[in-house]
Amino acid sequence: MNGRGFLELIRPVNCTMIGFAVIVGAFVSKPATIPVLQLALGFMTGFFICAYSMAVNDVYDLEVDEVNRPDRPIPSGRVSAEDATRLSFLVLALGIGCSLLSLIPLAFAIAAAYAFLSWLYNSRAKKTGLAGNLIVASSLAIPFIYGGAVSGGPIGGSLLLMMALTAFFSGVGREVVKAMADVDGDAKREVNSIARKRGMGVAAAVGALFFLLAVLTSWVPLLTGLANEVYTYGVVIPDAIFIYLAVAILARHEAASAYRVKKVALAGMTVGLLVFIGGAV
Repeated sequence: MNGRGFLELIRPVNCTMIGFAVIVGAFVSKPATIPVLQLALGFMTGFFICAYSMAVNDVYDLEVDEVNRPDRPIPSGRVSAEDATRLSFLVLALGIGCSLLSLIPLAFAIAAAYAFLSWLYNSRAKKTGLAGNLIVASSLAIPFIYGGAVSGGPIGGSLLLMMALTAFFSGVGREVVKAMADVDGDAKREVNSIARKRGMGVAAAVGALFFLLAVLTSWVPLLTGLANEVYTYGVVIPDAIFIYLAVAILARHEAASAYRVKKVALAGMTVGLLVFIGGAV
């Protein structure tokens, strides 16, 4: 297998973000102690199951990527669909194996649910439009909850849930906008995205709404006294990014603009994760 193609297939930056989200969730849950081994296993579980989701996505999206992203590893011929499938099973086994090694039944159940949702989205739910967007966004929220589970701390804390909800809303916004950029390829696979079924204007409005909902939920810890100084001052940066993205996609709701917005949204989510890390210490 082409080494560079392998890395492109699993999108290691995305997977690293998911792994760090698990660690953030562990610290935010405020357990008495956090075993280093559990943190390491939690990070690897998030990383490998995310890698599974990325790899299997490219397998199912081959026809779409031939139109939208012919440079991706499979349509470009650098990685075969068969090798990509084998890779997806390998990283899935590694992720589930790490969750089993944690010896925490709840953590294993959450990891298994995460993996199942990844398969469900790529195999069936992506064509449903908004329902598929919600599933993808849940995969951004689940790692925070998983972190609380592997740490042994409470997972029902308000700060942890607000962080998960903020990640969820920003993820929905990005997925709705991403479908605007992919509308031509989605037509080939008959994906019923909001952009295809309701039009680009409606999709832009829905995406903007979820970006703004992410901003609103990010302020709940400030209003309830749960945020530390790092979170209080740091959250202004991702919030400003998401407000900008909401305005930008409403102002220009064509595919080229949507492509730019989805890329900046990922940067905003990365900054948000860093703020969450600061808020956890």
